[in-house]
Amino acid sequence: MTTDATVFVVDDDQAMRTSLQWLIESTGLAVQTFESADVFLADYAPGRAGCLLLDVRMPGMTGLELQSYLTRQGYRLPVILITGHGDVAMAVKAMKAGALDFIEKPFHDEDLLRSIHQALDFDQKNRASHVVRAEIAMRLAELTPREHEVMTMVTDGLSNREIAAALGVSAKTVEAHRARVMEKMRAESLAELVRMALLVAPETAL
Repeated sequence: MTTDATVFVVDDDQAMRTSLQWLIESTGLAVQTFESADVFLADYAPGRAGCLLLDVRMPGMTGLELQSYLTRQGYRLPVILITGHGDVAMAVKAMKAGALDFIEKPFHDEDLLRSIHQALDFDQKNRASHVVRAEIAMRLAELTPREHEVMTMVTDGLSNREIAAALGVSAKTVEAHRARVMEKMRAESLAELVRMALLVAPETAL
């Protein structure tokens, strides 16, 4: 878990904010509390590591509306919802929209802390994966259009002979392109090249 991760608590109930802050800080985690969604948005710098502990029902922008806004903005901050009994259906709907978990009131401290640690681990892994995808995308950008074609066909499982026939070039030319692709992508094997292609497939059309 990253040491710079912060648990952001957004709840309009001051007593609840204080209680949550004491509980979370007792485990050695950094905490910031906010009385409303608007106050949180005014302070939060996109990209900060951590997770968001969010009350569903709040005056002004509700917790679900904040979650929806963060999703539209492309923020990857994992969200844990705190819900009352009557909010469970909404919380389940929010999870389907991307929330990581929901905790019903009254909750056990252990359950909440376990969920927070899972969210922080998820955030760390997601950030590491994002860095890797960004690096692979940069390597992809260095490929020529023909090298890009060859990589697509190679990672689709085509042989050099099949690629040569499809492109109307010799097998030796394909071998040369393939070697440059491996070099530029810094792939040690075909399996590694395929893994790279799969990693960026949702973001980059190969």
